[in-house]
Amino acid sequence: MPAKLKEVRCALIGYGGAFNMGKLHGDQINAVPGMRITAACDIDPKRAQQAAEDFPGIATYTEVKALLKDPNVDLCVIILPHNLHAPVALQCLKAGKHVVLEKPMCLSTAEAKAMITLAKKNDLMVTVYHNRRHDGDFKALRQAIADGLLGEVFEIEMWGGGYGAPGKWWRSKKEVSGGAFYDWGAHYLDWLLNLIPAPVVNVNGYFHKLVWKQSTNEDHVQAVVRFGNGAAANVQFSSIAHHSLPRWRVLGTKGAVVSGEKGFDYYTEHEGVKVQGLIRYGEGTWQDYYPNIGAHLMKGADLDVKPEQAARVIAIMEAAEKSSKSGKAETLPAWLG
Repeated sequence: MPAKLKEVRCALIGYGGAFNMGKLHGDQINAVPGMRITAACDIDPKRAQQAAEDFPGIATYTEVKALLKDPNVDLCVIILPHNLHAPVALQCLKAGKHVVLEKPMCLSTAEAKAMITLAKKNDLMVTVYHNRRHDGDFKALRQAIADGLLGEVFEIEMWGGGYGAPGKWWRSKKEVSGGAFYDWGAHYLDWLLNLIPAPVVNVNGYFHKLVWKQSTNEDHVQAVVRFGNGAAANVQFSSIAHHSLPRWRVLGTKGAVVSGEKGFDYYTEHEGVKVQGLIRYGEGTWQDYYPNIGAHLMKGADLDVKPEQAARVIAIMEAAEKSSKSGKAETLPAWLG
Protein backbone atom coordinates (compact mmCIF):
# COMPACT_ATOMS: atom_id res chain seq x y z
CA MET A 1 0.00 0.00 0.00
CA PRO A 2 1.51 3.38 -0.99
CA ALA A 3 2.16 5.97 1.73
CA LYS A 4 -0.80 8.34 2.10
CA LEU A 5 -0.54 11.71 0.38
CA LYS A 6 -2.05 14.98 1.65
CA GLU A 7 -2.82 15.95 -1.95
CA VAL A 8 -2.26 14.37 -5.35
CA ARG A 9 -0.44 16.59 -7.85
CA CYS A 10 -0.88 15.18 -11.33
CA ALA A 11 0.93 15.42 -14.67
CA LEU A 12 -0.52 14.57 -18.07
CA ILE A 13 1.96 12.84 -20.38
CA GLY A 14 0.68 13.11 -23.94
CA TYR A 15 -1.65 16.00 -24.76
CA GLY A 16 -2.32 15.07 -28.38
CA GLY A 17 -5.42 16.22 -30.16
CA ALA A 18 -6.99 12.76 -30.59
CA PHE A 19 -10.38 12.88 -28.83
CA ASN A 20 -8.91 15.66 -26.61
CA MET A 21 -8.28 13.00 -23.96
CA GLY A 22 -5.69 15.11 -22.15
CA LYS A 23 -8.28 17.72 -21.28
CA LEU A 24 -10.84 15.06 -20.35
CA HIS A 25 -8.42 13.52 -17.85
CA GLY A 26 -7.41 16.93 -16.53
CA ASP A 27 -10.97 18.12 -16.00
CA GLN A 28 -11.92 14.90 -14.21
CA ILE A 29 -8.86 15.13 -11.96
CA ASN A 30 -9.42 18.78 -11.06
CA ALA A 31 -13.00 17.96 -10.07
CA VAL A 32 -11.77 15.70 -7.23
CA PRO A 33 -11.04 17.42 -3.89
CA GLY A 34 -7.35 17.06 -3.10
CA MET A 35 -6.32 16.32 -6.69
CA ARG A 36 -5.09 18.84 -9.25
CA ILE A 37 -3.17 19.12 -12.50
CA THR A 38 0.25 20.66 -11.98
CA ALA A 39 2.08 19.75 -15.21
CA ALA A 40 1.73 18.44 -18.76
CA CYS A 41 4.15 17.03 -21.31
CA ASP A 42 3.90 16.64 -25.08
CA ILE A 43 6.65 16.40 -27.71
CA ASP A 44 4.69 18.90 -29.80
CA PRO A 45 5.26 22.40 -28.31
CA LYS A 46 1.91 23.54 -29.71
CA ARG A 47 0.08 20.83 -27.77
CA ALA A 48 2.05 21.64 -24.61
CA GLN A 49 0.97 25.26 -25.06
CA GLN A 50 -2.63 24.12 -25.48
CA ALA A 51 -2.38 22.30 -22.15
CA ALA A 52 -1.13 25.51 -20.53
CA GLU A 53 -4.11 27.39 -21.95
CA ASP A 54 -6.56 24.73 -20.79
CA PHE A 55 -5.05 24.59 -17.29
CA PRO A 56 -3.52 27.98 -16.46
CA GLY A 57 -0.56 27.96 -14.10
CA ILE A 58 0.67 24.43 -14.80
CA ALA A 59 4.27 23.65 -15.80
CA THR A 60 4.74 22.34 -19.34
CA TYR A 61 7.43 20.12 -20.81
CA THR A 62 8.34 18.56 -24.16
CA GLU A 63 10.46 15.75 -22.65
CA VAL A 64 9.39 13.14 -20.09
CA LYS A 65 12.87 13.18 -18.54
CA ALA A 66 12.49 16.85 -17.66
CA LEU A 67 8.97 16.37 -16.30
CA LEU A 68 10.07 13.60 -13.97
CA LYS A 69 12.45 16.01 -12.21
CA ASP A 70 9.49 18.18 -11.20
CA PRO A 71 9.01 17.87 -7.40
CA ASN A 72 5.42 19.07 -7.75
CA VAL A 73 4.29 15.86 -9.48
CA ASP A 74 3.09 12.81 -7.53
CA LEU A 75 1.09 11.02 -10.24
CA CYS A 76 1.67 10.69 -13.98
CA VAL A 77 -1.25 10.00 -16.33
CA ILE A 78 0.05 8.40 -19.53
CA ILE A 79 -2.03 9.19 -22.63
CA LEU A 80 0.26 7.93 -25.38
CA PRO A 81 0.21 5.40 -28.25
CA HIS A 82 -0.04 1.88 -26.88
CA ASN A 83 3.56 0.83 -27.55
CA LEU A 84 4.82 3.68 -25.33
CA HIS A 85 2.69 2.84 -22.31
CA ALA A 86 5.09 0.42 -20.62
CA PRO A 87 8.40 2.17 -21.41
CA VAL A 88 7.15 5.55 -20.15
CA ALA A 89 5.39 4.01 -17.14
CA LEU A 90 8.61 2.30 -16.10
CA GLN A 91 10.42 5.65 -16.36
CA CYS A 92 7.81 7.23 -14.10
CA LEU A 93 7.89 4.41 -11.55
CA LYS A 94 11.68 4.53 -11.40
CA ALA A 95 11.39 8.27 -10.69
CA GLY A 96 9.05 7.59 -7.76
CA LYS A 97 5.80 8.66 -9.42
CA HIS A 98 2.45 6.89 -9.23
CA VAL A 99 1.01 5.95 -12.63
CA VAL A 100 -2.37 5.88 -14.35
CA LEU A 101 -2.23 4.38 -17.84
CA GLU A 102 -4.77 4.90 -20.59
CA LYS A 103 -6.07 1.56 -21.82
CA PRO A 104 -4.78 -0.88 -22.83
CA MET A 105 -2.28 -1.30 -20.02
CA CYS A 106 0.50 -2.31 -22.44
CA LEU A 107 1.21 -4.73 -25.30
CA SER A 108 2.39 -7.86 -23.44
CA THR A 109 2.11 -9.64 -20.13
CA ALA A 110 5.88 -9.34 -19.78
CA GLU A 111 5.51 -5.54 -19.82
CA ALA A 112 2.61 -5.74 -17.37
CA LYS A 113 4.60 -7.88 -14.95
CA ALA A 114 7.57 -5.52 -15.13
CA MET A 115 5.38 -2.53 -14.21
CA ILE A 116 3.56 -4.34 -11.40
CA THR A 117 6.82 -5.67 -9.95
CA LEU A 118 8.50 -2.25 -9.96
CA ALA A 119 5.45 -0.51 -8.51
CA LYS A 120 5.31 -2.98 -5.60
CA LYS A 121 9.04 -2.68 -5.01
CA ASN A 122 8.81 1.12 -4.79
CA ASP A 123 5.45 1.19 -2.89
CA LEU A 124 3.76 2.96 -5.78
CA MET A 125 0.42 2.67 -7.52
CA VAL A 126 0.09 1.59 -11.14
CA THR A 127 -3.39 1.25 -12.59
CA VAL A 128 -5.35 1.64 -15.83
CA TYR A 129 -8.07 4.09 -16.89
CA HIS A 130 -10.81 1.50 -17.36
CA ASN A 131 -13.43 4.25 -17.26
CA ARG A 132 -15.87 2.14 -19.28
CA ARG A 133 -16.69 0.23 -16.11
CA HIS A 134 -18.89 3.28 -15.52
CA ASP A 135 -20.79 3.02 -18.83
CA GLY A 136 -24.56 2.92 -18.47
CA ASP A 137 -25.12 -0.37 -20.31
CA PHE A 138 -22.45 -2.24 -18.38
CA LYS A 139 -23.69 -0.89 -15.05
CA ALA A 140 -27.24 -2.00 -15.87
CA LEU A 141 -26.08 -5.47 -16.91
CA ARG A 142 -23.90 -5.96 -13.84
CA GLN A 143 -26.79 -4.92 -11.60
CA ALA A 144 -29.20 -7.29 -13.37
CA ILE A 145 -26.79 -10.16 -12.80
CA ALA A 146 -26.25 -9.15 -9.16
CA ASP A 147 -30.02 -9.04 -8.63
CA GLY A 148 -30.33 -12.62 -9.91
CA LEU A 149 -32.45 -11.77 -12.94
CA LEU A 150 -30.36 -14.03 -15.18
CA GLY A 151 -29.53 -16.75 -12.67
CA GLU A 152 -26.13 -18.33 -13.26
CA VAL A 153 -24.49 -16.80 -16.33
CA PHE A 154 -22.99 -19.50 -18.53
CA GLU A 155 -22.55 -17.81 -21.93
CA ILE A 156 -21.59 -14.27 -22.99
CA GLU A 157 -21.29 -13.08 -26.59
CA MET A 158 -19.74 -9.66 -27.30
CA TRP A 159 -19.40 -7.90 -30.62
CA GLY A 160 -17.90 -4.75 -32.07
CA GLY A 161 -17.28 -3.55 -35.61
CA GLY A 162 -18.71 -3.62 -39.11
CA TYR A 163 -17.34 -3.18 -42.60
CA GLY A 164 -14.95 -0.33 -43.39
CA ALA A 165 -11.30 0.50 -43.96
CA PRO A 166 -9.31 1.33 -40.80
CA GLY A 167 -8.20 4.91 -40.31
CA LYS A 168 -4.77 6.00 -41.52
CA TRP A 169 -3.13 6.57 -38.14
CA TRP A 170 -1.24 4.73 -35.45
CA ARG A 171 -4.28 2.80 -34.21
CA SER A 172 -4.23 0.78 -37.44
CA LYS A 173 -0.50 -0.02 -37.18
CA LYS A 174 0.03 -3.29 -35.32
CA GLU A 175 3.57 -2.44 -34.23
CA VAL A 176 2.20 0.63 -32.42
CA SER A 177 -1.35 -0.34 -31.45
CA GLY A 178 -0.76 -4.01 -30.66
CA GLY A 179 -3.41 -5.12 -33.12
CA ALA A 180 -7.15 -4.98 -33.68
CA PHE A 181 -7.93 -6.36 -30.21
CA TYR A 182 -6.03 -3.68 -28.32
CA ASP A 183 -8.47 -0.79 -28.70
CA TRP A 184 -12.10 -1.52 -27.80
CA GLY A 185 -11.07 -5.06 -26.93
CA ALA A 186 -9.45 -3.80 -23.74
CA HIS A 187 -12.79 -2.40 -22.57
CA TYR A 188 -14.79 -5.47 -23.59
CA LEU A 189 -12.47 -7.92 -21.86
CA ASP A 190 -12.39 -5.79 -18.72
CA TRP A 191 -16.20 -5.88 -18.71
CA LEU A 192 -16.16 -9.63 -19.23
CA LEU A 193 -13.74 -10.30 -16.39
CA ASN A 194 -15.89 -8.22 -14.05
CA LEU A 195 -18.98 -10.23 -14.94
CA ILE A 196 -17.34 -13.65 -14.68
CA PRO A 197 -14.70 -13.44 -11.92
CA ALA A 198 -13.74 -17.13 -12.20
CA PRO A 199 -10.22 -18.07 -13.35
CA VAL A 200 -9.60 -18.29 -17.10
CA VAL A 201 -8.92 -21.90 -18.09
CA ASN A 202 -7.84 -21.25 -21.68
CA VAL A 203 -8.40 -19.13 -24.79
CA ASN A 204 -8.99 -20.09 -28.41
CA GLY A 205 -8.21 -17.35 -30.91
CA TYR A 206 -9.08 -16.81 -34.56
CA PHE A 207 -7.38 -13.93 -36.38
CA HIS A 208 -7.85 -12.96 -40.03
CA LYS A 209 -6.02 -10.60 -42.39
CA LEU A 210 -8.00 -10.70 -45.62
CA VAL A 211 -9.00 -7.30 -47.03
CA TRP A 212 -7.35 -4.12 -45.73
CA LYS A 213 -3.75 -4.64 -46.82
CA GLN A 214 -2.87 -0.97 -46.22
CA SER A 215 -3.28 -1.56 -42.47
CA THR A 216 -1.02 -3.84 -40.43
CA ASN A 217 -3.76 -4.55 -37.89
CA GLU A 218 -5.86 -7.66 -38.34
CA ASP A 219 -9.21 -7.39 -40.17
CA HIS A 220 -11.11 -9.70 -37.82
CA VAL A 221 -10.22 -11.03 -34.37
CA GLN A 222 -12.00 -13.45 -32.08
CA ALA A 223 -11.34 -14.89 -28.64
CA VAL A 224 -13.32 -17.78 -27.17
CA VAL A 225 -12.64 -17.74 -23.43
CA ARG A 226 -13.32 -20.71 -21.15
CA PHE A 227 -13.69 -20.07 -17.41
CA GLY A 228 -13.11 -22.31 -14.42
CA ASN A 229 -16.79 -22.26 -13.43
CA GLY A 230 -17.80 -23.71 -16.82
CA ALA A 231 -18.91 -20.40 -18.36
CA ALA A 232 -17.68 -19.38 -21.80
CA ALA A 233 -17.44 -16.14 -23.75
CA ASN A 234 -17.11 -15.33 -27.45
CA VAL A 235 -15.64 -11.87 -28.13
CA GLN A 236 -15.30 -10.57 -31.71
CA PHE A 237 -14.12 -7.39 -33.44
CA SER A 238 -14.20 -6.90 -37.18
CA SER A 239 -13.64 -4.36 -39.94
CA ILE A 240 -14.81 -6.81 -42.65
CA ALA A 241 -18.23 -7.84 -41.33
CA HIS A 242 -21.03 -7.09 -43.79
CA HIS A 243 -23.52 -7.95 -41.04
CA SER A 244 -23.22 -6.89 -37.42
CA LEU A 245 -24.43 -8.39 -34.15
CA PRO A 246 -25.66 -6.86 -30.88
CA ARG A 247 -22.92 -5.66 -28.54
CA TRP A 248 -24.17 -8.02 -25.82
CA ARG A 249 -25.96 -11.37 -25.68
CA VAL A 250 -25.87 -12.93 -22.23
CA LEU A 251 -27.44 -16.27 -21.30
CA GLY A 252 -28.21 -17.38 -17.76
CA THR A 253 -30.10 -20.23 -16.17
CA LYS A 254 -33.08 -17.96 -15.34
CA GLY A 255 -33.04 -15.49 -18.22
CA ALA A 256 -31.20 -13.82 -21.08
CA VAL A 257 -30.49 -10.29 -22.29
CA VAL A 258 -29.66 -8.85 -25.70
CA SER A 259 -28.56 -5.22 -26.10
CA GLY A 260 -30.97 -2.94 -27.92
CA GLU A 261 -31.43 0.75 -28.65
CA LYS A 262 -32.68 1.94 -25.25
CA GLY A 263 -31.77 -0.97 -23.05
CA PHE A 264 -31.44 -4.73 -22.79
CA ASP A 265 -34.26 -6.87 -24.12
CA TYR A 266 -34.87 -9.28 -21.26
CA TYR A 267 -36.22 -12.80 -21.76
CA THR A 268 -37.32 -15.11 -18.96
CA GLU A 269 -40.07 -17.54 -17.93
CA HIS A 270 -42.56 -17.36 -15.08
CA GLU A 271 -44.67 -20.37 -14.17
CA GLY A 272 -44.37 -21.76 -17.67
CA VAL A 273 -45.16 -18.45 -19.38
CA LYS A 274 -42.57 -16.78 -21.62
CA VAL A 275 -41.98 -13.20 -20.49
CA GLN A 276 -40.17 -10.37 -22.29
CA GLY A 277 -39.23 -7.03 -20.79
CA LEU A 278 -36.78 -4.14 -20.98
CA ILE A 279 -33.87 -3.37 -18.66
CA ARG A 280 -33.04 0.26 -19.36
CA TYR A 281 -29.46 1.42 -19.59
CA GLY A 282 -28.22 3.56 -16.74
CA GLU A 283 -26.39 6.86 -16.93
CA GLY A 284 -22.68 6.83 -17.72
CA THR A 285 -20.54 8.14 -14.86
CA TRP A 286 -16.95 8.34 -16.09
CA GLN A 287 -16.37 11.02 -13.46
CA ASP A 288 -16.45 8.27 -10.81
CA TYR A 289 -13.02 6.97 -11.84
CA TYR A 290 -10.65 9.55 -10.34
CA PRO A 291 -12.37 9.88 -6.93
CA ASN A 292 -11.27 6.28 -6.31
CA ILE A 293 -7.69 7.16 -7.27
CA GLY A 294 -7.74 10.09 -4.86
CA ALA A 295 -9.26 8.00 -2.06
CA HIS A 296 -6.66 5.27 -2.60
CA LEU A 297 -3.67 7.62 -2.51
CA MET A 298 -4.90 10.00 0.20
CA LYS A 299 -6.97 7.72 2.45
CA GLY A 300 -5.78 4.18 1.73
CA ALA A 301 -9.06 3.08 0.12
CA ASP A 302 -9.13 -0.10 -1.94
CA LEU A 303 -8.05 0.48 -5.54
CA ASP A 304 -10.91 -0.23 -7.94
CA VAL A 305 -8.89 -1.12 -11.07
CA LYS A 306 -6.14 -3.35 -9.74
CA PRO A 307 -3.11 -3.77 -12.02
CA GLU A 308 -3.42 -7.55 -12.04
CA GLN A 309 -6.96 -7.18 -13.41
CA ALA A 310 -5.71 -4.99 -16.25
CA ALA A 311 -2.89 -7.45 -16.90
CA ARG A 312 -5.42 -10.31 -17.30
CA VAL A 313 -7.01 -8.32 -20.14
CA ILE A 314 -3.64 -8.16 -21.90
CA ALA A 315 -3.03 -11.84 -21.24
CA ILE A 316 -6.30 -12.87 -22.93
CA MET A 317 -5.52 -10.84 -26.05
CA GLU A 318 -1.99 -12.24 -26.11
CA ALA A 319 -3.26 -15.81 -25.67
CA ALA A 320 -5.86 -15.35 -28.43
CA GLU A 321 -3.22 -14.33 -30.94
CA LYS A 322 -0.91 -17.15 -29.85
CA SER A 323 -3.79 -19.62 -30.23
CA SER A 324 -4.60 -18.35 -33.72
CA LYS A 325 -1.05 -19.20 -34.73
CA SER A 326 -0.76 -22.52 -32.87
CA GLY A 327 -4.23 -23.83 -33.68
CA LYS A 328 -4.83 -24.91 -30.08
CA ALA A 329 -6.14 -23.46 -26.85
CA GLU A 330 -3.62 -21.37 -24.94
CA THR A 331 -3.44 -20.60 -21.22
CA LEU A 332 -2.66 -17.42 -19.31
CA PRO A 333 0.63 -17.01 -17.41
CA ALA A 334 0.53 -18.78 -14.04
CA TRP A 335 1.20 -15.55 -12.09
CA LEU A 336 -2.16 -14.16 -13.22
CA GLY A 337 -4.05 -17.13 -11.72
